[in-house]
Amino acid sequence: MKIIAISAHPDDIEINCAGTLAKYSKAGHDVVMCNMCSGNAGHFVIQPDELQKIRQKESERSAAIIGAEHITLGYGDMSLYYQSKEARDRLTDVLRAVKPDLIITHTPEDYMSDHIAVSKLVFDATFAASLPHYRTSSGEGFADLCPIYYMDNLGAFRFEPTEYVDVTDTFETKMKMLSCHESQMKWMKEHDKIDFSETVRTFTRMRGLQCGVQYAEGFKQMLGWGRMTTVRLLP
Repeated sequence: MKIIAISAHPDDIEINCAGTLAKYSKAGHDVVMCNMCSGNAGHFVIQPDELQKIRQKESERSAAIIGAEHITLGYGDMSLYYQSKEARDRLTDVLRAVKPDLIITHTPEDYMSDHIAVSKLVFDATFAASLPHYRTSSGEGFADLCPIYYMDNLGAFRFEPTEYVDVTDTFETKMKMLSCHESQMKWMKEHDKIDFSETVRTFTRMRGLQCGVQYAEGFKQMLGWGRMTTVRLLP
């Protein structure tokens, strides 16, 4: 099975679903981690061009931990719009190349516009990718419609999981992947006085308490025609 996680910023995947991706990889599935935005605005001191390069390298190191392929589309933070045909077409090309069996992405009720834009673009691009006569400027192709699962919101606000994944056995891998994003971890501690490692540990433990395990990640399946299956796809 091939799984692609599509997020806005470089550390969103690690925060919300890295334990699940690690389980997929451990079971022999192919995993792709795709960031649509570069994370170039996530600092007060490091300038955008330099920060973009730093965060790309951090993302690549994180993906390598579980042997995942990493893709970035390089949009500037707060410069991604779900109405953009160019963004939809670029993501359509990614999906046609990957041909995923399952997509994990942001919920359309997430807390900031880049996340919401990604969620809506994923919905649109998956359908566009399934139409052989829908041609983008860089090519054509075909990818089957597949199930979409929404990952948790940071802070768990307005998100009630319908499914949980026990990530107790991959939790330390998740934290190792998160620690690759050193520029953000350090900045949040210095600027926001937040130990982000402890924050993510707390949220993952909370989801674990809800479903009776040590650590868990929560998901909601997008319900829609052509997206459903009788088989459980989450590990």
